[in-house]
Amino acid sequence: MAMTEFRTVFGSLKDYTKGEIEIINDDRKNYAFSNMFEVAATSAPYERVVVGKNVEYVLEAIRAEGTSDWYTAAHDEFALVMDGTVELDLVKLDDPHSIAPPDKEGAVKLDGEPVGRKMGRIRMWRGHQALLPTGAAYRFRAPDPDAVGVILMQTILGDESVEKWSEICYT
Repeated sequence: MAMTEFRTVFGSLKDYTKGEIEIINDDRKNYAFSNMFEVAATSAPYERVVVGKNVEYVLEAIRAEGTSDWYTAAHDEFALVMDGTVELDLVKLDDPHSIAPPDKEGAVKLDGEPVGRKMGRIRMWRGHQALLPTGAAYRFRAPDPDAVGVILMQTILGDESVEKWSEICYT
């Protein structure tokens, strides 16, 4: 039996292939299909566009350009840099429950600067990942003003999550 050869190609914001769905015995409109790089390329900086959903959990494609607002969440979140270089600032909040109560789902945008102890900065590039812990505030920054990055964020659907399926899905 001959082996089929496959080649994995990792995309980027400037160079990606849209992909395709091969439907065997179903209707194409029953599937949601999008490309995170295309979504990020057409999004505003730090707009958190949902590209995957499983019950309350979501994957958000984020265009990293300039500096984001500060965010926190009542649950852990996870960021994976898919393209470019991104810096992540972390602050341990003095009173996290006043901003994101324990029953609040999804990211919460802070009004202004966070109050608390600086935890540090993480510099990430393609393939690097970071845990954004409960009780911490975070912001992203693309350190090169001429470069744009892409972050894939795992979180819970919340007020900051942008769902625009009709605009991003390949149907």
